[in-house]
Amino acid sequence: MAGDPTKPLLRLEPSKQTPRPTGRQRNIPRPTKFSPAAQNATFGPRFRRLDEALRRDPSGLTLRADQSALAPERLLVFEVRGAVGTFANAIKKVPGLELIDEEELEGDDQDTAPEAYLLVPDAAALQNILTLWKRWTAGQELASGFTPWRDVFATLREIRTWGPSDRVHEEDREILEEEIELMRDDELLIIEIELVFRSSDEHAAAAELKVVEAIAALGGALISKSRIADIAYHALLARLPVPAVRQIVERSDQGISGLDAVMHIRPQSVAPPEKSEDAVQPPREQEIPPANGEPILAILDGVPVSQHPLLRDRLNIDDLFGLEPSALVAERIHGTAMASLIAHGDRNLSELPLPRRIHFVPVLGSNDQFPRDRLVVDLIYRAVTSMRRDNDPTAPSVLIINLSLGNIRKTFQGRLSAWARLIDRLAHKYGILFCVSAGNHAQQFDVPPYSTMMEYEATVQPERGTQTLTALSQLIGYRRLLSPSETVNGITVGSANIDAVSAAERRGAIGRVDPFQLMVTANPSSALGPGFANSVKPDILMPGAREHLTMVASGTALAVRPTGGARPHGLKVAAPPRDGTSNWEHYTCGTSAASALGSRTAHRIHDALEATYGETFISLPHAHRAVILKALLVHTAAWPLDSAELIKSVLGPADPRQHVRQKDNIRRFLGYGIVNAEDAVYCAADRATFWAVGTLGAEQRRSVAVPLPACMSGQALPHSVRATLGWFTPVLPGRQSYRAVKLSLIAPDELGGFRVLPSKSQPDINQASKGTVFSRHWDGDRAPALATNSAIEFVVQREPDRGTKIDELVPFGLAVTIAMPGIVEIYDQARARIAPAVPVRAR
Repeated sequence: MAGDPTKPLLRLEPSKQTPRPTGRQRNIPRPTKFSPAAQNATFGPRFRRLDEALRRDPSGLTLRADQSALAPERLLVFEVRGAVGTFANAIKKVPGLELIDEEELEGDDQDTAPEAYLLVPDAAALQNILTLWKRWTAGQELASGFTPWRDVFATLREIRTWGPSDRVHEEDREILEEEIELMRDDELLIIEIELVFRSSDEHAAAAELKVVEAIAALGGALISKSRIADIAYHALLARLPVPAVRQIVERSDQGISGLDAVMHIRPQSVAPPEKSEDAVQPPREQEIPPANGEPILAILDGVPVSQHPLLRDRLNIDDLFGLEPSALVAERIHGTAMASLIAHGDRNLSELPLPRRIHFVPVLGSNDQFPRDRLVVDLIYRAVTSMRRDNDPTAPSVLIINLSLGNIRKTFQGRLSAWARLIDRLAHKYGILFCVSAGNHAQQFDVPPYSTMMEYEATVQPERGTQTLTALSQLIGYRRLLSPSETVNGITVGSANIDAVSAAERRGAIGRVDPFQLMVTANPSSALGPGFANSVKPDILMPGAREHLTMVASGTALAVRPTGGARPHGLKVAAPPRDGTSNWEHYTCGTSAASALGSRTAHRIHDALEATYGETFISLPHAHRAVILKALLVHTAAWPLDSAELIKSVLGPADPRQHVRQKDNIRRFLGYGIVNAEDAVYCAADRATFWAVGTLGAEQRRSVAVPLPACMSGQALPHSVRATLGWFTPVLPGRQSYRAVKLSLIAPDELGGFRVLPSKSQPDINQASKGTVFSRHWDGDRAPALATNSAIEFVVQREPDRGTKIDELVPFGLAVTIAMPGIVEIYDQARARIAPAVPVRAR
């Protein structure tokens, strides 16, 4: 049943905090250890050479001349078997030794080679490691506090220095090689250089100076720099001559790629291009209700056409970086489109505009690209912190930020980007829900069974969809999330092939083919998960237009490419002016559009809760409102059954006992599923959605009792329960316990009495528990047996913090829906059970 504005979401109060039960901890298999004798045979020669070198030269200067030697001021990589969870604490015992990064996912069977990255500051620290090694191989006890080193030595697979091949990843090397291929030696190229983060300001400044001097010596120049201690980030934007870049491409020990202070070298970040077609001009200007009130939503994007009739007096523009003068009006496509979608939705539909103004900070300049003289991480950091700074904040009420942006040159390969780390930190610090686009992969791909477009178009479903998905499945490794959509605290939005184009206009798609005709699924270009630590990503899918494919080449195999938005398959949005008139519109598509609609939906949820609960809701802390918007945004997401079945049939595995792997493949494409925006905002006569917010201290729990309407009792009809928990975790950059706080949602035994079972059409419970939003569905059709006071009690529990203990309270939001289609007394009975009574909202 459709959402009804007179049936608002119902608030529940969690119980008081109680201590989490101290039951048995999950048993994580311990890795097989090597004996001291075996390890001495493998690594002994290396440590003996180190010992001899330090005896000859206690300062370690001789060692520094050898790029492959363990030496002071050099990053060492310890690769081990299994988990080394207590290693971080033991490192502190060695004076000056810094743990730069720790790539370890405890208990994850995909984590076959955890690594710890240690910076050895001086010869004394190196000598201390050598002394520990000698004592362990001699069978002697290690001093108190150093015993974790025993486990490291016993599980050590490799110890090596951080070198040029680590600093220049293959995908970055290929981009740089292509960039300089046709450039002259006297030309300059801009690159990003991320430094090994030093916690000491003095050491960081000294390391930076060395790199800047090296850049100058090679004929280059520093453009800008940024150091953000909160996310362990220190980077330079530099201009280098082609010969110096060629050294980087060759991963030479000479030049920048050989500097010990350098962590990574990358090409400059590039925003994906915006494709739009079929400009149209509405027949007349429509009467649009004005926008008033403090913004709760901000957009970081390209400079918009702020005086477009659809956007005039709806945006608060804060041109923090002075990008507006450099952006030609005709090029202001992306920001204008995103502002239009958030303010008005798809203009193919007749939706009311958002009632509040929108805060807008341009971060794209000329040609809808990042400015050439700034690091993108620094741009986003300054844009967000300016809204909430202590003195003169520009948008203190903002708690939703739309980020329909990404770096087309940076796909997620298991390690969090600095941009994603920044979003996670800002989300937790300020209580902000970031809606981030998953990214688009619009490159061509082959559909091997076909040789011509005519043959492809003549194929009926499900064959066409099966062959298209088969072709895409061969490219999963190349179609990953774009940075920063691997964010842990933010919501990542993928693109579903949904739009409101009429059947008559759909027939105008000449030369373009709908690959998944009639089926609702992810668009062919939408980036695929999973996310960090194997979490569910994208979290949700929102409408991104029914993307078509067009022919690139025919022959032995047909090559096709996803198209941009157009009249037959697009979302209608405001466009830059043409022919001297300003009220133009055109069509857009993809994950940028989907993310904008996700942000719009979050705003609408906020509006509905504000209208119902007034000051009671508005006075909640930012973080409380943001986490409940997060939970409610994901809450209605569900897998389209035909799409899930197609993915399972193509990607398998065919063995039904491999259901976990089957679900893993489905959630790569669909995440938690496609959101029903109307159901997220309102309840219905046969459906009641409850919400609750609270905080949890270390190892505490709180329960939320959800009333069950008696009208459902004895009804042998399909019925369901949904529960979604969202929170913001503090983050520990560079630690395996990056997601420092994990919350669990414990379902009660009474679910059995409600006669429902876990739905098969959702991510596996272990996959769903990896992030900061956890959503579960239960369904059944056997008659429940309920009393007048029956309730389901869900428990929200904070698990023991991993790594460093976090003392602060962590905010959470919980959404629960009970439904039995056709039983129209459900909502009224549920509302009657809540005290104080929830007001009825007039239409």
